[in-house]
Amino acid sequence: MTQTALILGGSGRFGRHMTRAFNDAGWITRQFDRKTDSLMQAGQGADVIVAGWNPPYHHWADQVPQLHAQVRAAALAHGATVILPGNVYVFGADTPAPWGADTPHRAANPLGRIRREMEEAYRRDGVRTILLRAGDFIDTAQSGNWLDRMMLPSVPRGALTYPGRADIPHAWAFLPDLARAAVMLANQRDRLDRFADIPFPGYTLTGQQMAQVLGLINGRAIRVKPMRWWPLRLAQPLVPFVKHLFEMRYLWDTPHGLASGTFDRLLPGFTQTPVKQALSQAQVNPDQPVAAGPGRKVAA
Repeated sequence: MTQTALILGGSGRFGRHMTRAFNDAGWITRQFDRKTDSLMQAGQGADVIVAGWNPPYHHWADQVPQLHAQVRAAALAHGATVILPGNVYVFGADTPAPWGADTPHRAANPLGRIRREMEEAYRRDGVRTILLRAGDFIDTAQSGNWLDRMMLPSVPRGALTYPGRADIPHAWAFLPDLARAAVMLANQRDRLDRFADIPFPGYTLTGQQMAQVLGLINGRAIRVKPMRWWPLRLAQPLVPFVKHLFEMRYLWDTPHGLASGTFDRLLPGFTQTPVKQALSQAQVNPDQPVAAGPGRKVAA
């Protein structure tokens, strides 16, 4: 039987990869247009709703609760499962790693609280939800994320620009792998918990390890170059989202990775793309246009 996925935010980084993964798996995909469509109407006949909307950081407070209230209402009305891309913002700086499904959500900063409240609303309302929690994204096209906007442009000059401590682990997720895993989980959604919080282990790399892999890819030594934050500080009065980059800066200085136990139990045959191959695909042409979508700002 053919299954249908309604994609919200299909032009963004997560939505693009989810569309491709569902199509590759034989699903019908429908794209939602916020300018013309009604979510309640568009949700009719959808087996899965992909909640790929991601407003810029400075609009989270006023848009995230409203947008996800609409998603929850449509999912409950039509009996659809929501695929929710989770992140690590819900964990506080003092939370021991690895971070798993049972790790307490203690983030007290504004963006962390918004994510905590949003996730809890899905659980509270009884929406059938697959929350696939990942670290920072590795994309196959320039999409304005940390890696392609801040870190990789200096690699041709022999340096990886790193935003924090290069000697501590940091969580990463290759978007094609994340989307493929989400589709596999969607195919077994009736066997999952109603609210399934599933950490995606991805890659756990220090900045030094990432530089070593990039060195293998480029056939030359790549050094780690500390990122200068002061230009962002100067831009803060003019660029609203920049203050939130400083708010989330602690993640670059907090050792973390995502626990693999739940994921491995649910998808024991999943094969991850080797990190060298993933980072090779991330090294896109710096002149390539940035992919369209609401996530063009640096936001996970």
